[in-house]
Amino acid sequence: MTRPVFRGVLAPVATPFRADLSPDPERLLRHCRWLLGQGVDGLAVFGTTSEANSLSVPERMGLLEYLVERGLDAVRLMPGTGCCAYTDTLTLTAHANGLGCGGTLMLPPFYYKGVSDEGLFAAYAEVIERTASDDLRVYLYHIPPIAQVGLSSGLIRRLITTYPETVVGIKDSSGDWRHTATLLKEFPGFAIFSGSDEFLLDTLRGGGAGCITATANVNPAAICRLRDAWQSDDGERLQAALSKTRQAIQAHPLIPALKSVLADHYGDDGWRRVRPPLVPLAPESRTALRQALNNLDFSMGTPG
Repeated sequence: MTRPVFRGVLAPVATPFRADLSPDPERLLRHCRWLLGQGVDGLAVFGTTSEANSLSVPERMGLLEYLVERGLDAVRLMPGTGCCAYTDTLTLTAHANGLGCGGTLMLPPFYYKGVSDEGLFAAYAEVIERTASDDLRVYLYHIPPIAQVGLSSGLIRRLITTYPETVVGIKDSSGDWRHTATLLKEFPGFAIFSGSDEFLLDTLRGGGAGCITATANVNPAAICRLRDAWQSDDGERLQAALSKTRQAIQAHPLIPALKSVLADHYGDDGWRRVRPPLVPLAPESRTALRQALNNLDFSMGTPG
C-alpha cells in the first residue's frame, strides 16, 4: 500500500463558522495545527462533529483544498465523504483521493431506511469502482444512533473480501462496546476504531486501531497519553480520567458543548457558532460545563 492504514487517535475536527455562518478556513487551519501539535495521529475532517452534513459539497472541497494548500500533510487527513447521493459521495471521495488524503471516512447513504445489504454494497461499490484508484483507502462509518442505517457484519465481510486493498477499516460509533468487541473478534487485522475515547483502552487491548473521537478536539493530549501508555500500569487510571471528561461534556448537546470549550480555549466567541438546526449552548449550560470541567482540573493547555 502506498498510503499507510491509520492507527491511533484521530480528531473529527469541529468546523468553525463566521458571523454569516459561512465556514471559517482560517480558524479551522489554526485548530488543525494545534491538534497535530498535541500529538493526534490524524484529522477526520467533515465527520459528525464537524457538522459535515450541514456543509455543501463545494464547501467541503474548498476547505479541504485550503488545508492541503497551506501545508497540512494530506496523508494525515481522513475526510468524511459519505452522502445520501452516491454522486456526491463519489465527487468528495475522488477529490480527497486526488489531493493525496490518507483515506476517506464513508457513511452509508442514510436517508432511506430499511434498505438491504445488497443496496448498501452497491452504494459503496459504485463509489470505489468509479473512483478507480489503487491509492483509495476507505474507512466505513457505522453510526446507527444518528444515521439509522447500520453496517452488518455480512456487509463488512463482503466489502473487505471484494476490495481488500481499499476497504481497510471502520469507525464504530454504535456507542455499544459489545458491538465493537464483536467486530474485533470477527475481523482481526481490520483497522477498527471506537467512536469514543471511553472505549479506547478496551479497543487497544482487543487489537483495535484506536479511536476517532469528538473529545479529541478538546482533550487530545490526554487521549494520546493513553494511546502511548495503554499497556502500562497507568492504563486504567488514564482511561478513567478520559471517561470522566467525556461524560462531563456529553452531559450537554455534544457539538455545541465542544464548541463552547473551544471558544473558552481560544478566547474567541466565534467558535460558539453552529449551523442550524443546531443551536449554541445556552449560557447556563456553558456555566455548568465550565464548572464540571474545573472540578476535574481540566485544561486544554496553551492555544496554538
